[in-house]
Amino acid sequence: MADWVSSLGASVSDVDFQTVDLRDLQLGLDDEPDIPAAGRDYRGPATRRWSELVQGAGAIVFVSPQYNWGYPAALKNAIDHLYREWRSKPVLIVTYGGHGGGKCGAQLREVLGGLDVILTDAMPALRLARARIVANDGAIDPDIDFADQREEVLGGLRELVAKMSELRAG
Repeated sequence: MADWVSSLGASVSDVDFQTVDLRDLQLGLDDEPDIPAAGRDYRGPATRRWSELVQGAGAIVFVSPQYNWGYPAALKNAIDHLYREWRSKPVLIVTYGGHGGGKCGAQLREVLGGLDVILTDAMPALRLARARIVANDGAIDPDIDFADQREEVLGGLRELVAKMSELRAG
């Protein structure tokens, strides 16, 4: 999913979209001795790497499945590992699931708003077909499963790139 969103981003802008899979970061659960708001004196190499990635990004696109009307614990943990790095970052939230992910997106919007990000108005919530959910084989083909929702994602990405450009110009 994230790779698909990234490829769509590349189609609307010359901005470099980098995909980060939280699984690859291997962030521990609340494993830093200090609270993130205290500064950037992170002890763990995974947290330092995560901090560098977020700090260096011009904008962030969160791509998340909706689980039980919310977002995954790993995403909450990753968000909570940092604090200042989020400030003034343009953010687009893209969710997906059997019900589209709107509740997941709303929860993310509330949490991220408290971190002083710049949220886009767009919040694509991509609905998976019931047959795909019942198959439960882990296979999602965004070009097929979300073909009718592609423009919604493209619109959100265009809005994100515009916000990022405004910040750079301003």
